[in-house]
Amino acid sequence: MNNKFIILLIIVGAFFTILPFAMAENGHDGHDGHDGHDSLTEKSHVGENKHVEETKEDHDSHAGEDKHEDDAKDGDAGHDEEGTVFLSAIQMQAAGIIVKPLQPESVPSVINAPGEVKFNSYKTASITPRISAQVVDRHVMLGEVIKKGQPVITLSSVEMAEAQGDLLVVDREWKRVKKLGKKVVSARRYTEAKVKWELSKGRVKAYGMTTRQIESLIASEDFSSANGRFDLVASSDGTVLKENYILGQLAEPGQELMRITDEASLWVIANVSPALAYEIKVGNIASVKFNARVFPAKVAQINHSLDETTRTTGIRLLVENMDDALHPGMFVNTQIETTNHSKALVVPEAAVLRSPDGDWQVLVEQDEAGEFKGVEIELVRVSDGKAIISGIKPGTSVVVEGAFFVQSELAKSGFEIHNH
Repeated sequence: MNNKFIILLIIVGAFFTILPFAMAENGHDGHDGHDGHDSLTEKSHVGENKHVEETKEDHDSHAGEDKHEDDAKDGDAGHDEEGTVFLSAIQMQAAGIIVKPLQPESVPSVINAPGEVKFNSYKTASITPRISAQVVDRHVMLGEVIKKGQPVITLSSVEMAEAQGDLLVVDREWKRVKKLGKKVVSARRYTEAKVKWELSKGRVKAYGMTTRQIESLIASEDFSSANGRFDLVASSDGTVLKENYILGQLAEPGQELMRITDEASLWVIANVSPALAYEIKVGNIASVKFNARVFPAKVAQINHSLDETTRTTGIRLLVENMDDALHPGMFVNTQIETTNHSKALVVPEAAVLRSPDGDWQVLVEQDEAGEFKGVEIELVRVSDGKAIISGIKPGTSVVVEGAFFVQSELAKSGFEIHNH
């Protein structure tokens, strides 16, 4: 009995010994479960915070883009994808841009006629000998630009040699008589000596020697210089257009050896029907077109007789030959203003520009002030700094001053679009 009681006590004591450890172990596991829940909650909050930060970054990014767009709008010139450019009022004022609605104006009508480039006879000189002489030297070449008084050809003549020798003899006599004076020599001798000197001097000059050459001959005091050689010189500035001699040939008086002309100013003879010629007046503005170039001109003369072959009236135009682009013999097209007038749209010549594809265009203001777009037009003609155009409606607002600046801004915007 006692043994059973003792065993029971041992079992009960062991139970109470193990129970606290079991309870403690179960309590620790419950705490870990709570910590796991807290950990998930923390991770959830971290994810939410990260999402909020990413949303904030996206918002800041969009805000930066909006700011960039605002900056672009407030910059030098805004643009869109339709080829327009926006300029502020400050930019327009600084660049001197003036916009004007176009209305038809009264302009002279024009006549189109073919023409041929001719020498300007008033600026053309023919080099010829005055006596029979042999060509012994050349000083300029065909096509060379020369100055007035420049030697071009050296000639030699027996007649000139005799005249030069006579001048040297007479000059010595005249110097001697002049030195003695009228008190020593008779008046008759004094007069005769002076007259002979003037006649001899005039004869060599008439034969072709210039005043400078004569003075050089007299000052030399060398009778061997009376060899009959003398130079023909250019009578005006110009270009050597024609040569009609070879070295050693004998040239006769009046024979053209060389032709010189100033090609800075030329004539164009336009052929116009007699029915239209009466509408043209001397002084009317005209233009000469060769290939793609247009040269300003003016009506200088209207012929009073018809051409026997073409039965047309010749209108002589005076044209300034820019860059030496025109030459006698060329066939050209001309436009000549008449006394009749018609209505047309007119802008300053500088308001018409070339578009990127090479066509003519003007800068047209769109619905919004300061917004411009290039519009292709037809350039009818240019006259006295004004361009007559067609292809747009009357009342269209066009840039009449500062067009180049607007086109430059338009080109820059196009470059930026192309590179986007």
